Amino acid sequence: MSPARSTKGGVKKRGQGEEEQHDVTGVEAKEASGGKRVCRGGAHGRESPNILVTGTPGTGKSLLCSRLLERQDESFKLRWINVGEFARERGHLGQWDPDFECHELEEDSLLDDLEEPAAAGGLVVDHHVTDFFPERFFDAVFVLRAESERLYDRLKERGYAGKKLENNMQCEIFQTVLDEARESYREEIVHELRSDNLEELEQNVSRIRTWMRQWRIDNSCQQK
Repeated sequence: MSPARSTKGGVKKRGQGEEEQHDVTGVEAKEASGGKRVCRGGAHGRESPNILVTGTPGTGKSLLCSRLLERQDESFKLRWINVGEFARERGHLGQWDPDFECHELEEDSLLDDLEEPAAAGGLVVDHHVTDFFPERFFDAVFVLRAESERLYDRLKERGYAGKKLENNMQCEIFQTVLDEARESYREEIVHELRSDNLEELEQNVSRIRTWMRQWRIDNSCQQK
């Protein structure tokens, strides 16, 4: 079971078993008239990439996302979606799970609500569960990891106890979220990031910003 996830059973990823169209990164096409170069955008026609920031609760996902938005420039118009808050605001919460002290997610309706913003691009999605999103939603997945004792202290400060605390600690020790991400997405788009202190936080922000700039280069076509 993923950390603090109370949805029961497996979830089939949208598009699983269906043939998907994959454009080559940075594809250039020529118009029939004039031979002009045409930029087709990213693999799914987005002008800005979508990223998933994930990890066990307490690894610093929300702090990282907030820093990314603070440091964004005009070349990328990012929108941060914390899945828990988004589900609460849009009415996608299901029954309360007393063992994990959280609501179940109504995943189908949640994904329906995310289709349009995902197609537009520029999403920074923040959630600790990875396997129910369609693979086509994301251009990169960043998995935050934290040292066990440091994570334990963070979770205790949040009031985690009992089964909820134990489950999340076990998930981090056995790298459940990282393995889940590698199983759910192409391994080359999954990036593991240490997140134990503020220095590593700033390094992660810089690394993701560098990745975004490179994505723009790889997925843009310029006139020659």
